[in-house]
Amino acid sequence: MTVVLHVENICATFGSLRAVRDVTLQASTGERLIVLGTNGAGKSTLFNLIAGDILPTSGHIHWRGQPIQTLSAHERTRLGISRSYQTSRVMHGLSVADNMYLAVQGVKTGRFGLRVPEFNHPWRQKGRDTLALVNLAGMDDELASNLSHGERRQLEIAMALASDPHMLLLDEPAAGLSPGERPGLVALLRSLPRDVTIIMIEHDMDVALQVADRVMVMNEGEVVFQGTPAETAASSLVRSLYLGYTGDANAA
Repeated sequence: MTVVLHVENICATFGSLRAVRDVTLQASTGERLIVLGTNGAGKSTLFNLIAGDILPTSGHIHWRGQPIQTLSAHERTRLGISRSYQTSRVMHGLSVADNMYLAVQGVKTGRFGLRVPEFNHPWRQKGRDTLALVNLAGMDDELASNLSHGERRQLEIAMALASDPHMLLLDEPAAGLSPGERPGLVALLRSLPRDVTIIMIEHDMDVALQVADRVMVMNEGEVVFQGTPAETAASSLVRSLYLGYTGDANAA
């Protein structure tokens, strides 16, 4: 597989806090890389660095061989990098279709406006096509506020897919889901196109191990472990960081 993302010795410092410390990682075309870690491990800061929401204190980020560490988030989106957020960006007072329209509009223009075009507008059709990928076909007119928590997570993933990304950054998509909703999310993540590279932050080890091709574990801003799902489940170091974890150690 071709390496598309190369992060080298990236650091993010805020005053005396070193939130990310000399992190190096690679991701290849179609790979599912899961970043595990407890709260405060530096996972979301690392995502913000890759997505362009913050700029690194030091280090380098290359996307398809091109240095991007100084580019804005919108410029990185136009290069094919898209992300979701741990805190929902769904506008609950709008319909599912309008949320999708704004997501497509933001990618195309970098701006947002509520002058919503006719049903057959290409951006509308793009929204409907993307909703079908996440099992929300036919829910265009539903108010986002009426969706279940799991359905809102599906909508967030659809909004991130609206840019036809080459790489998708998902920030804890299982957060807040009930045990009954998580299998559906896992099935959805497994069904996403394999030509899209996915890097996913997750706190739920059960979800992570069912989706991952490879796992990276962070603690206090540093990478402390990398391995396959089976190696991760068997690691005493990883389990020591998840003292409350009671899942099947043989899960993959």
